[in-house]
Amino acid sequence: MKQALLLIDLQNDYFEGGTMTLVNADQASENAKLVLAKFRSQGCPIFHVQHIATKKEATFFLPETVGAEIHKNVTPITGEKIIVKHFPNSFRETELLICLQENGITDLLICGMMTHMCIDATTRAAKDFGYSCVVVGDACATKDLEINGLKVKSVDVHNAFLAALNTTYAAIINTNDFVE
Repeated sequence: MKQALLLIDLQNDYFEGGTMTLVNADQASENAKLVLAKFRSQGCPIFHVQHIATKKEATFFLPETVGAEIHKNVTPITGEKIIVKHFPNSFRETELLICLQENGITDLLICGMMTHMCIDATTRAAKDFGYSCVVVGDACATKDLEINGLKVKSVDVHNAFLAALNTTYAAIINTNDFVE
């Protein structure tokens, strides 16, 4: 077993003052920071995924903006790979799969933003590629959603998507479970 940390879309636009603010983004990033510190202390591979918008109608993660930059709580350091993506699935049209294979990675610990979109899509794809996945649930964040006029609170969105990933696609843990 060789584990890597995958930090997905912890970018400024998802935080207060950004163009797509998520609920509990600050707390999720603080937890991701703790997970990142443990990985760094153990010398384990770390991959930062950064979404850069390419669609003309995009309103966040616009190229060369502060909003697209990786958040200060998890700023990459020398030796940590940044994977640029343009779709929710971090594997789609990126070098992520090749990088993981070249590093002999078998297991992924996943944190980041948005639980219902990029965390879900990437975790499912990783499992389909044969990776054993663990998602640190409290190191992820999402937003309120709406369907047919019904508002679904972010906590319910978050928990529903983690529950759907649980066991079949990933083990779901909390930051304290990992860092202790």
